[in-house]
Amino acid sequence: MADLTAFAQSNTAVRIRTAASRGTLSHALIFSGAGDRVSAARYAAAGFVCTAEGDRPCLACAHCRKVMADIHPDVSYVRDPEHKELSAETIRAMRSDTFIRPNEAERKVYLFEDCSILNERDQNILLKTIEEGPSYCAFLFCAENSAALLQTIRSRCVELKLGGTEDKAETDRTDAVELCRLSAKGNAASRAAFTAKLENGKRKRDELGTLFEDARLLFANALLVQYGGEIPPEDAQAAQGLAKYLASAKLLRMIELLDTYRRHCDYNVGVGPTLGGFAVEWENALK
Repeated sequence: MADLTAFAQSNTAVRIRTAASRGTLSHALIFSGAGDRVSAARYAAAGFVCTAEGDRPCLACAHCRKVMADIHPDVSYVRDPEHKELSAETIRAMRSDTFIRPNEAERKVYLFEDCSILNERDQNILLKTIEEGPSYCAFLFCAENSAALLQTIRSRCVELKLGGTEDKAETDRTDAVELCRLSAKGNAASRAAFTAKLENGKRKRDELGTLFEDARLLFANALLVQYGGEIPPEDAQAAQGLAKYLASAKLLRMIELLDTYRRHCDYNVGVGPTLGGFAVEWENALK
């Protein structure tokens, strides 16, 4: 039986449990980072099918116990052991299966344990299902780096980053929220002052990369707001502000821009040049 009790004490588990108990857990989740991504996804799957009256998942009801034992008929692991990559036939069979209603639970969950075996063709087949599939379906993606998934997929998911066997405390997202506010309601001068402040603050590349990633997730959640999707309550204020003031085309341009500059921070590029380039492209993305 899969033991999820240790994971249940982590910050990510608390976030999943809060959203699942409120009925606001996103139908498309990415589990990234160095932690136990499959256990996290299995925990979320239990949250979708749990029948407890209180906190979900309870890990005690019949549905939760079946998920923990990997025998729940409505929780499917999308696998293709005969090929290095998932075949198109496997993805199409999964897509057809989404139109068959759940056997026992109120939801059906499809779990991708390793997104490195999802090629571009597979993801393009999946995209419409994630966007327009039956409301009872949920999709859980596990990837050490979310960049393994196409931006079109990522923009329609909520990403949960795992920091280890137990999640690290959540980082301060003040600058990411400010970047979003200035994108929605600021002007060129205020945005230039913001990037200058970051440079003068002697930020390290990894800190800047985290800022870009946190902001990208907020923009992705803003797009979900416009699509009528569910987002984490703690992201609501920033995401709803973006969704109100920026059209979807601008949100998509900003998601792509922030993802590009997050990846720049993985390489030996100085913080000053990185911020200088971002400042120019930031203005262009908002035109």
